[in-house]
Amino acid sequence: MTNTVLITGCSTGFGAATARLFQARGWNVVATMRAPESGAALAALDNVLVARLDVQDPASVETAVAEAISRFGRIDVLVNNAGFGLSGIFETTPRAKIQEQFDVNLFGLMDVTRAVLPHFRANRAGVVVNISSGAGVFTLPMISLYCASKFALEGFSEALSYELSSLGVAVKIVEPGGVTSTDFGRRSGEEAALSRTLPDYEPFVAAANAVFAGLRASRAAATSEEVAEVIFTAATDGTDQLRYVATDDIRPLVAARRETSEANYLAFMRERVAPKLG
Repeated sequence: MTNTVLITGCSTGFGAATARLFQARGWNVVATMRAPESGAALAALDNVLVARLDVQDPASVETAVAEAISRFGRIDVLVNNAGFGLSGIFETTPRAKIQEQFDVNLFGLMDVTRAVLPHFRANRAGVVVNISSGAGVFTLPMISLYCASKFALEGFSEALSYELSSLGVAVKIVEPGGVTSTDFGRRSGEEAALSRTLPDYEPFVAAANAVFAGLRASRAAATSEEVAEVIFTAATDGTDQLRYVATDDIRPLVAARRETSEANYLAFMRERVAPKLG
């Protein structure tokens, strides 16, 4: 029987690349997105179902899962990819935007997972792959809310992995860093442009933007296709490995967080990402 994967957020970036990769490897693919009309290229591929799924609309989640099972008979892998990043000063971010950040990156992911779990439980098999970020491991200034949502995703995923292992269901976390061929940066930039800055923060914001510009210039960014390969490995390697670092640019920061003391980690990060004022 051909395996089936359901992927959220397939209109661009990781989701689209992952859908194409699974299809090329012979899988049935349920490529979901908020606006299915933007998935015409995917829909033209063999064994691909493009379905509407908005993680902020629980009814669309239930409908998409039902469509997937009706079309292909089963779901073997769920890839929770849909997400976006808020950027800006926390103090000036409206509560509604904070709620949206968590609705998309965490609560929506939970809703999709909950909708698929009865199917996995009945089959006593399945893999949940949650797309996190380097910002779920270490933090950076100006993206405190994005970090908060991804830290929460990491904790949820790890705890969930213990619950589901007894049912034969695996949970995986994929952690990408900077990627050029994705729509993530554009939306994050648009969100940042809508935020306001208090005068007291302006020197900090200017210095932080200079730090980020230097980081972007110095790193070799990966592509969505390279991240898709890591997602495919996580979904299919049959191991109990929980976390997969997907891009080389964040490996030094991940190592500093996970392999050194708290004091050494903070010194390392303050030297590299904390803006120097004055």
